[in-house]
Amino acid sequence: MVKMTDLRDAFTAAGCKNVRSLIASGNMLFEAPAGSVEALVRRIQGKLRALMGEEPGLFLRTMREMDRLVASAPFKKFEAKPRLKLSVAFLSQKPRQRPRVPLRSAPEALEVIVKNREAFIVSGKKKNGLYAFPNLFIEKQLGVSATSRNWSTIKKVVAAAAP
Repeated sequence: MVKMTDLRDAFTAAGCKNVRSLIASGNMLFEAPAGSVEALVRRIQGKLRALMGEEPGLFLRTMREMDRLVASAPFKKFEAKPRLKLSVAFLSQKPRQRPRVPLRSAPEALEVIVKNREAFIVSGKKKNGLYAFPNLFIEKQLGVSATSRNWSTIKKVVAAAAP
């Protein structure tokens, strides 16, 4: 478990400005210096590795990408249905394996559509009345690491970053 203040300090030490955490789940908003995104990712990963003592999972998206994601309204036809959980899995890279689309898991009550480096997940309640946590299913089926966020969290992140 990493304190959000330590996480902010690591991003600042990597050269990021105006760093702030959101919703205490590792969501970080920051301004990045001009230059290579790959170089920025390497700097941040180095600082996080030193902080955590292990290789960190880092799923970087620009605000332009996040704005486009929300504007695309991928769950438009599902948002009014209260018995569904809507999530997005941010993938570390494009999937190594090409799944049949839509990707389904009956035991987990999941249906997934993959576009580029995101997987859009609609979950129904499982037989035990709980929703599935889709991340392990996504990683196994696509062959890449992922981190999942509820759709409502994604919209909060985008709203918090708006000027």
